[in-house]
Amino acid sequence: MNVSLSSLFVILLALIAANLPFFNERVFALVPIKSGAQGTVKPVWVRLLELLALYALVGLFAHLLEANIGNTFSQGWEFYAVTGCMFLVLAYPGYVLRYLKKHR
Repeated sequence: MNVSLSSLFVILLALIAANLPFFNERVFALVPIKSGAQGTVKPVWVRLLELLALYALVGLFAHLLEANIGNTFSQGWEFYAVTGCMFLVLAYPGYVLRYLKKHR
């Protein structure tokens, strides 16, 4: 797999992973939440923890792809700050559809 194809694949994977917590009521789209006083609504803190875990998973996958292509580069805190903010920007459509759009 060449560099441009793997970069495109990581971006598409990040887009899907960033919106996954907002488009379903299951944890990681697999584990159902127990019904409680709120019904089956997934709490916000669970969505944020899921978003953080998916960010780490996409980062690990990107690191594996980079290692497959050639040498990996060491990253500082700046890299993680920028990619974390980019992951949050990619999650914005799911957030808008879940919390800001009126559901009738």
